[in-house]
Amino acid sequence: MSAALPVRFDQARERAFEAAREVAGQGFPVVLVRDVLGRFSLVVDDSGKDKGAVRGLVAGWEAVFSDGLGRYRSGQPVLLASDMFSADTLLGSPRAVADQDGPSGPDSVRFIDNTVVGEDWAMVSMPDNGDDGRPHRTALYGFKGGVGRTTAMAVLARHLADRGHAVLVVDLDLESPGAGPLLMGRELPPHGLVDHLVEDAVGNADGLEIVARTPYAPPRAADGRYGELWVAPARGSGTGDARYSYVDKLNRVYADTADTSFAERLERAVCACEDTMERDSDTGRRPDVVLLDSRAGIHDVAAVAISRLSDLALLFAGNNDQTWMGYKDLFTAWQTTGQAARIRSRLRMVASMVPDSVHHSMETYLTAFRKRAFECFDEVLYDTVEAVDVHADDALADAVAAARDDVFAPPLTDGQAPHWAIPILFEPGLVGMDAINAPGWQDRAFVQAAYRDFLAAATPLIEQELSVGRDQGGSRE
Repeated sequence: MSAALPVRFDQARERAFEAAREVAGQGFPVVLVRDVLGRFSLVVDDSGKDKGAVRGLVAGWEAVFSDGLGRYRSGQPVLLASDMFSADTLLGSPRAVADQDGPSGPDSVRFIDNTVVGEDWAMVSMPDNGDDGRPHRTALYGFKGGVGRTTAMAVLARHLADRGHAVLVVDLDLESPGAGPLLMGRELPPHGLVDHLVEDAVGNADGLEIVARTPYAPPRAADGRYGELWVAPARGSGTGDARYSYVDKLNRVYADTADTSFAERLERAVCACEDTMERDSDTGRRPDVVLLDSRAGIHDVAAVAISRLSDLALLFAGNNDQTWMGYKDLFTAWQTTGQAARIRSRLRMVASMVPDSVHHSMETYLTAFRKRAFECFDEVLYDTVEAVDVHADDALADAVAAARDDVFAPPLTDGQAPHWAIPILFEPGLVGMDAINAPGWQDRAFVQAAYRDFLAAATPLIEQELSVGRDQGGSRE
């Protein structure tokens, strides 16, 4: 007789939800909790129930967990709220998300996933552009590195400054800083984002010099304003009185403290950069636009930048299987935690390094890229629209049309949809270019040609949001 196959991580999740739905269906509010190793516990709200009857059910509930979950059953698979000291903390937790695949209503299951990294992907919040005057924020992100994200950020930042905007670039690529040296050369401010994150953890962040104005002087814009371009680098230059221990600081930035999470500290750091620019500027301007240069991969920095801090996220990609598999995993994380509707309209794909030659035309490449992007979005983030024959019934046609007004399902050819990629041309001259030692590199003809379409499409997306913010009363200057 062969031994039973072990239950694996992916199987355990669905089995745990099945068991939880069965308990909820018996009239008990429940919260399913997964620990950092992937093991499950079920917290059952038994308030107002007959204690003797409930305890008679617990053995059956535990048996279902034990039989179905294998090693992914926690040491206490079923916990009654009446036996817990702080059950309300779990039952009322704002981190609990609804079961996306089960029934809704009073018998639904809520889920808390305790993770070491990645939890912030599921914590989508809508940035507030109200009367506090918070700048518009655009995150630039790539699932894989090497897609030209930081160079595109530098080109976009200067272009926006040329149009009269006060622009702040914040380098969130902490493990691979690039935005600071690219825009400032070697003249970095004494401190960077890493310094703020470390010092803030011990309540010591006041007085840090984390932002500097770049040497670039934009010309007078068409509306008569002069733009400004500032940068908050990931690392600083140091103060001269002590060795600058960047790696030692980096090893400590992601830790949660007793009273604040890493996500909250990162948000405070970005806000501090915005405030510092206003304080240090001789014009007293706050930034109109903040560009967040996020690190690649499924990482907490990127999660916070996209899910919590940005109004718009430009998602860089090349047309290859590894990239689309990665984006599908990321989109699935939003879909399974019920966050898809809150994030999808803030996303826009960027096709980086698009070839344009007699052998590989730009149009052919972009057609294939946008098709793959559409498939990825349509399968996971877009709403499903069922095919209905409406020709035989006008009333049904009206009902279907009204229902579709409430769905988010842009077609493949929608040029304003998240999947409709903005192109950046591949230019061999950009490969390996030492921008720090190449003054005026952005003015070169091959750079202007490579980023022409990108700037033409990305700039209106940002400026449209700026107009909305001003219309709602948010001061941008």
